[in-house]
Amino acid sequence: MPSSVQIVLIGAPGSGKGTQARLLSQHYGIPQISTGELLRQAVQNRLPLGLEAQAAMDQGLLVSDTIVMGIIRDRLAQPDTRSGFLLDGFPRNLEQAQALAKLLETLDRPLTVTILFRVDSEYLIQRLSGRLTCPQCGAVYNRYTSPPRFDDQCDNCGTLLRHRSDDNEETIINRLRVYEAQTEPLISFYQSLGLLAEINADGAIPAIFRQIRRAINEHRHRTARPQKGGAPGRRAKAPPVARSGRRTPTAGKSSPRNSPASKKTSRKSKKTRPR
Repeated sequence: MPSSVQIVLIGAPGSGKGTQARLLSQHYGIPQISTGELLRQAVQNRLPLGLEAQAAMDQGLLVSDTIVMGIIRDRLAQPDTRSGFLLDGFPRNLEQAQALAKLLETLDRPLTVTILFRVDSEYLIQRLSGRLTCPQCGAVYNRYTSPPRFDDQCDNCGTLLRHRSDDNEETIINRLRVYEAQTEPLISFYQSLGLLAEINADGAIPAIFRQIRRAINEHRHRTARPQKGGAPGRRAKAPPVARSGRRTPTAGKSSPRNSPASKKTSRKSKKTRPR
């Protein structure tokens, strides 16, 4: 499936993954897959994995990676993922990344690239603490960076905007610490596979989108090169080494056989050779 594109987005809360995921989904015509949304749908539709997830949540437990991977496996089996997919905010830790790699290997759907959103922590705190969301249409605003035209009122539908209770500075700092602790091993994992691309997510949305598209194109071309001619490129280095070896003969063998000195020595040796 050479024309498909499989993308993972990694970034701290408030780094803009959701916004860019929607743009990428539209641009490449691939589904945006969020594990949170998948879990909610599985629970609402009372699917077997959804019922298992609900049982865990009812006991105050985290949903296991086994259940999450099962839900993702089912989602990737759907027809709309044939041209690729985009995982938004998953995997969250090294164990999930390793499980995802095994799943994609089984499905023969290798990742194209993992995009890491780099944003200054102070900017993230400001962005999250000022975030306002519309419960009706889902629009997102920010008191500091992108406020609505009218205070606490959605520009699209006029609904009263909400500020999440956990979007306070202390909670945000704790969330960022948890993210950093979980993500560092994840970053090393994708770096070791040559799949990581870091972008500066502290800027205008169109500029960030261009950065991501460049990274995707670079990684698509990079994975295509070995299939086209990786081996000939390695073989091309062999001839210079061989010629170099012939041009630097060992001591005592520097005189060519056809030189005058060689011929004289040869004739003299014939005269003195015993019969």
